[in-house]
Amino acid sequence: MTAQSERLRALIRQEISAAGGALPFDRFMELALYAPGLGYYAAGATKLGPAGDFVTAPEISPLFGRCIATQCAEVLAALGGGDLLELGAGSGALAADVLETLAEADRLPGRYLILEPSPDLAERQRALIEERVPALSGRVHWISRPPAELRGMVIANEVLDAMPVHRFCLPPLDAARPGASADVAAAVREVLVRRDGDRFADVLDTPRSPRLAAAVAALDLPPASLARGLCSELNLRLAPWLAMLAGHLAAGMLLLIDYGYPRREYYLPERRDGTLLCHYRHQAHADPYAHPGLQDITAHVDFSAVAAAGMAAGLALAGYTTQANFLLGCGLDRHLSAAATDPEALLDLAASAKQLVLPAAMGERFQAIALTRNLEAPRQGWCGFAQRDLRGRL
Repeated sequence: MTAQSERLRALIRQEISAAGGALPFDRFMELALYAPGLGYYAAGATKLGPAGDFVTAPEISPLFGRCIATQCAEVLAALGGGDLLELGAGSGALAADVLETLAEADRLPGRYLILEPSPDLAERQRALIEERVPALSGRVHWISRPPAELRGMVIANEVLDAMPVHRFCLPPLDAARPGASADVAAAVREVLVRRDGDRFADVLDTPRSPRLAAAVAALDLPPASLARGLCSELNLRLAPWLAMLAGHLAAGMLLLIDYGYPRREYYLPERRDGTLLCHYRHQAHADPYAHPGLQDITAHVDFSAVAAAGMAAGLALAGYTTQANFLLGCGLDRHLSAAATDPEALLDLAASAKQLVLPAAMGERFQAIALTRNLEAPRQGWCGFAQRDLRGRL
C-alpha cells in the first residue's frame, strides 16, 4: 500500500462519515479514479503499456490509429475541414498515429485538441507526440473544456468505461405479474460503500441517488434476469455528458469505441453479477476496493443507452458496429499492406491486427458508435460502418 493510496482511503473514509456511514458507489468510483492528486487517473503512476496495468488498442498496434484517421479524413472532407478533439488521450499514441496518417493523406485538421483530466497523462502525451511527430506537434493543444463550438470530429476511445456508474441489485421477481415495472422500482436496492475496518465493502439500501429506481425500472429487463435476480450497473451520468458534448458540436461526428453490449445483451442472466472490472498490473479482477487509487475500475458500456442519450441531445445515430467491422471498413487490410516495409514487419503488424479484430480478442468485445450533427453521410455511408451496420441491435 503506497502513501498515495492511504491518503485516498482517508479521503474516502471522510466522505463516508459525512454521508452518514455509506456512500453511493458512483461517488466512490469518482474519488478512486479522479480525486485530484490521489485518484488512479490523477496521480503519477504509469497506467498504460507493459509497465502499467493494461493496454489499449493504440498501444497494441498503430493500425488502429491509421483506421481512425481514415474515418476522420472522411468527416473532414465532408465538412470542408475542421478540428479533431480527443477525449482522454491515454499515452498519446492514438493522436500521433492519426496525425501522421492524416499528414500522409494531406487531410490534416486545423487543430488536434486533447481534453485530458489527468495532468500526468497530459505530460506523457506531450512527450510522445513531440518524439513521434515533432513537425505536427504545433497543431496539438491541451484544453480543460470543450471549445464553445466545434466543427470536426470528437474521438473517445475507452472513455465511457471509466465513467462512474451506479450499482444496484434486484431480488428475484415475477416478471409476469401485472405492474411488474412498479415491482421493479419498489424492489431496487442501491449498492453503497461502507467502511470495513481499513477496507471498504458493499452494503445494500434503499436508493439514495435520485432517479436510480425509476431508471432501473425503465430498463425493460429480460424476464429471465428478473426471475433469477440481478446485480448490475447503470450510468446516470451518461445522458448529461452527451448533452454537454452535443451542445459544443456545431457540425461533425462523435465517435465512441469501448467494450460493451446493446441493452438486450447487457442485462442477460449470464451477467447477473454485473460487468464491473478492475485492472491492476495486467491482472483483471472484480474487487473495486482492493487497491484504491492504484487500479483502474471500469464497467461495460450500454450502447443502447448511448444511442438514446445522443438522440435525446439532438444528435443523429449514424452507425453502430463491432470494432472488427469498423476497422475493416476503414481499410485495415490496406493500412497493413502499406505500413509493412519488410516480411518481419509484416508479420508483427499482422499479429497486432489479429488482436484488434479477432472475436476472442478485441474484435467483438469492443463496439463503435457514431453520432452526428449537421453532417451528411457519403452516398455509400461512413466507411467505418459500411462493412456491417448493426444499428438494428440497439
